[in-house]
Amino acid sequence: MTTDCTTTASNVTETRVALVTGGTRGIGEAIAVELARQGVTVAVAYANDTEAADRLMKKADDVGWSMTAHRADIARPEACEQLFADVLDAHGRVDHLVNNAGITVDRTVRKMTWDDWQRVIDTNLSGAFYLSKAAMDHMVGRGSGRIVNISSVIGETGNIGQANYAASKAGLFGLTKSMALETARKGVTVNCVAPGFIETGMVAAVPDEVLAGIVGRIPVQRLGAVEEVAHAVLFLLDDRASYVTGAVIPVNGGLDM
Repeated sequence: MTTDCTTTASNVTETRVALVTGGTRGIGEAIAVELARQGVTVAVAYANDTEAADRLMKKADDVGWSMTAHRADIARPEACEQLFADVLDAHGRVDHLVNNAGITVDRTVRKMTWDDWQRVIDTNLSGAFYLSKAAMDHMVGRGSGRIVNISSVIGETGNIGQANYAASKAGLFGLTKSMALETARKGVTVNCVAPGFIETGMVAAVPDEVLAGIVGRIPVQRLGAVEEVAHAVLFLLDDRASYVTGAVIPVNGGLDM
């Protein structure tokens, strides 16, 4: 069962520890699972869906992964500080931070309320800043660390009805590059993965006729799989990617060409 703090699926201590936000569903879950399969201890953060968190913890327990679930509202800076402290208390270190959590509140700019704008910016962009800030002292102090921000092709192209989402995801590009410059000589890399249209619950909500038009614009003529995004993230977390920092890796089937 999950709680507002921490649930442990295994007491096994692994060499590396990763914190993945939005880690109980979709792309975040795929990243968490792939890391766990490689023997990394994974702390997944989630906002409200305790059912998804419980399901993932049960799966982790069944197969023997070292995984914990932490409930937190990453739109709040104090919650991010507490989340990072909880993960440190549970596992003693954090080697990798994957800022994946994101929400959408879709309306055209003329109909978008101030709250619609702020909620998306606070979660998608500010949350990544708050957690990265909490992680950087720890990583710099240890002389090593990996931060990966999950953006979106929408941050590059924009999209009707998604000015808030596009702005938040575009903001991650600048945040990534600035943090990469600040930590380049300190053993920490900061990179960004920008997925295109991936088979997730968010994309499943798109009407069929609209989705068909989207797929028609993708050169490879299909949606992406969450595992394909996860593999790009795992590359950036690998020790052998230590010469890659400040990069934006597109995983979008060629949509941005």
